[in-house]
Amino acid sequence: MRGRAEEQVPLFHTFSVEDRIRPDQPLRDVKRRVERMLASTSPKFAAAYGTQGRPSVPPERLSKALLPLTLHSIRSERQLCERIDVSLLFRRFLDLQPGDDAFDPTTFSKNRKRLDEHDLTKTFFDAVVAEAIAADLCSEHFSVDGTLIESFASAKSFQPNDAPNDAPNDDSDDDANGFKPRNVEVDFHGRKRTNDTPASRTDPEAKLYRKSFGREAKLSHMGHTPAENRHGLIVNITVTAANGTAERTAALDLPGEAKATHKVTAKTVGADKGYDAGEWFQALKSRGIVPHVPPVKRPRDPATVANTGSRRDNG
Repeated sequence: MRGRAEEQVPLFHTFSVEDRIRPDQPLRDVKRRVERMLASTSPKFAAAYGTQGRPSVPPERLSKALLPLTLHSIRSERQLCERIDVSLLFRRFLDLQPGDDAFDPTTFSKNRKRLDEHDLTKTFFDAVVAEAIAADLCSEHFSVDGTLIESFASAKSFQPNDAPNDAPNDDSDDDANGFKPRNVEVDFHGRKRTNDTPASRTDPEAKLYRKSFGREAKLSHMGHTPAENRHGLIVNITVTAANGTAERTAALDLPGEAKATHKVTAKTVGADKGYDAGEWFQALKSRGIVPHVPPVKRPRDPATVANTGSRRDNG
C-alpha cells in the first residue's frame, strides 16, 4: 500500500537521542576524554567568573564546541552554531537538550578575552597534548613552519603615525553639503608603503608581509605550530609579528616550551629552505637538536674548489 506523508505536525516527540547516534561515532569517545580533561580545570573556570548576575553559557561548553569546529572542518563559528541548532550529534556532545536554544556565535567573541586572560584556552590545549603524550603519540622528531594569518584590518587603515585620525585622504570625496564619507577612496599609486613608519589604525600589531616573491603584501600576523613527525601532533602554538626572522626565532623557542610544559625533548627539527641560516643552525646545535633543512644553494665540493683555486668559487 502506498504510504503518504502526514500533514498534521505532531506537537510532541518521544525518542531517545542515544538511539539516533551510532555506537561507533567518534565523538562519543572524544566526549568522554574531553569531559575528563575539563573536570580537572573546573577551579580555574570558577575563578574566571563572578558569583552574581545572570548565568553565562558554560565555559566548558564553549571549549568543547571548538572540537567539532575543527574535526568537521566547519568554516566559521557562525556556521558552527547553525550546525549545533539542527544536529542531534552536536547537541549531545555539548550536553544540550533537543529543545534547548543554541547559543549565539557572538558568545565566542565575548568570552574569548576572558578565557585567554585566565589561560583557560591554553590549559585545555595543554591537557589535550598531555593526553596524546600519555598515549605514546609523540616522538622526539619535530617539524616547524610558519603560516600567515591575514588581519581584518583594511589596507586603507595602514597610514603614517603622524596622520590625523579623522582626516580623509582626499578632499574631493566630499559632496556639496560637506559630508565626509566613512570609507573614503584612497589612491596608493606612486606611494611606497613599508613597515618603518606607518601602522594600521585598527590593528597596530599587523605588518605588511608577503609569503613569496610575486605575491601581494597584506596586513598579517604569523602563526607557528611545531608538529611531531610520526603522528602529526601539534605540541605548541604561538603568534608573532610578521617579519623575515619571526619563523626562525619562534622555532628556537617552541621546542624549549614543549620541554618545560610536557617534558618532551626534541632531537631533530625539520624545516623548509626558508630556515637555511647559519646562526639558526648553531643555535639549534647548542640546544642538542639536529636540524634537517634543505640548503638554498648546494654546497660546493671541497675537491673542486681546491683544484680551481678561483676566488669566486671559494666564496
